[in-house]
Amino acid sequence: MAESTETGFVFHPLDQFQVKSLFGGDIGTLTLTNASLWIMLAVVCVWLLMVVGARKRELIPGRMQSVAEMTYGFIHKMVEDVAGHDGVKYFPLVMTLFLFVLFANALALIPMSFSPTSHIAVTVVLALIVFVFVTGLGFVKHGAGFLGLFWIKSAPLAIRPVLAVIEVISYFVRPVSHSIRLAGNLLAGHAVIKVFAAFAASLLIAPVSIIAISGMFAFEVMVAVIQAYVFTILTCVYLKDALHPAH
Repeated sequence: MAESTETGFVFHPLDQFQVKSLFGGDIGTLTLTNASLWIMLAVVCVWLLMVVGARKRELIPGRMQSVAEMTYGFIHKMVEDVAGHDGVKYFPLVMTLFLFVLFANALALIPMSFSPTSHIAVTVVLALIVFVFVTGLGFVKHGAGFLGLFWIKSAPLAIRPVLAVIEVISYFVRPVSHSIRLAGNLLAGHAVIKVFAAFAASLLIAPVSIIAISGMFAFEVMVAVIQAYVFTILTCVYLKDALHPAH
């Protein structure tokens, strides 16, 4: 949003992140908002790719099936390489998280769209799902032995208690860093594009602004994929700690 005032040119790059009711009025528990709409669209895209796109299971796959199979193979290999063979059974969770974050990031690049993954409320929920799941899995698999994750046996005995405190703090900070990393990168990128777009109305700097927008948009396409990858590989790392907690 940009506007001219008596004192100069004013624009609001963060207005694009406001959660609004699609049909006006106050936002309640069951109100359909722009955030919920684009979250549902991301889920639909995941379904279209993995269910509709691969439903024929042809020997010579078409484009959609090829993309679905390559994505499946890529994430499956990631889970196996990072979390180990034992982690493969939890592949569906990792695959679902990757596809949702990827499509939510990608759809946000459409003009006039909304970026749900730029909101900390969304990314915190995703990070907490991972955190609660891997913590519960660790205790189910190993019982009290899961606490060995915080006890570094390779360190000198005198400093192990100090390191244990540090390990506990870093463990509980995981969902914070996991969520802020994703939301922060998406928010910053979209805000910068909005800033450049606001200057496109000026004839003097419009060419420079358009070039900057194009470059930033290309960068954001890369960020959308990389952040989905980073979120997923961190999930695999946390899953590995739950399955093999001993240092």
